Amino acid sequence: MYCRVRAGIKASPYGLPCHSGKPESPYAPMPPFFYLCWLLIHTANMKKLVLLSILLSFSALLFSQNTIPSIKVQDLKGKSIQSDKLLVAGKPLIMSFWATWCKPCVKELDMMFEKLPDWQKETGVQLVAVSIDDSRSTSKVAPFVSGRGWDFPVVLDVNGDLKRALNVVSVPHTLLFDGTGKLVYSHTGYAEGDENELIAKVKGLK
Repeated sequence: MYCRVRAGIKASPYGLPCHSGKPESPYAPMPPFFYLCWLLIHTANMKKLVLLSILLSFSALLFSQNTIPSIKVQDLKGKSIQSDKLLVAGKPLIMSFWATWCKPCVKELDMMFEKLPDWQKETGVQLVAVSIDDSRSTSKVAPFVSGRGWDFPVVLDVNGDLKRALNVVSVPHTLLFDGTGKLVYSHTGYAEGDENELIAKVKGLK
């Protein structure tokens, strides 16, 4: 470990004093004692960072919602509904978070809408789309849904309460709950073919 000497002041890059005596080069060796102190401080800081990272991960796991919470949302007519009432007892539920401005979301929901009749015949699965459009664009949701021809339930999470409760960060985000309301699958983003993995998860609940 070396320390730089500038303008006759001998100090290390870490705020530690260098040993006395004129160095033979711009960098002078740091005494073992000061180097040991620096090493201990550096190691302690690294341990704190690792511990903090572990605690944050554990906290996210501990407080994450693994069942459908009871959060107030609205249907497209403005009627309030508790989110846990969206579950039909004994039937799996696909909950898809989306927004009118999200093209991958629309593509995914179009694909689900196309396949939903067959899925329901095989598994009885239900589909609910949760719009995260804010108050500035919620008025666009109902005509948008009508224009796409979607006939599955669509609800509005205007304040983002349901989204936060289920740790949804970005859209599209698809969640699968079993017939008891337990979260069994979560997927963010959409690429063609993702729906095959989803329906496989649904069939695996039998």
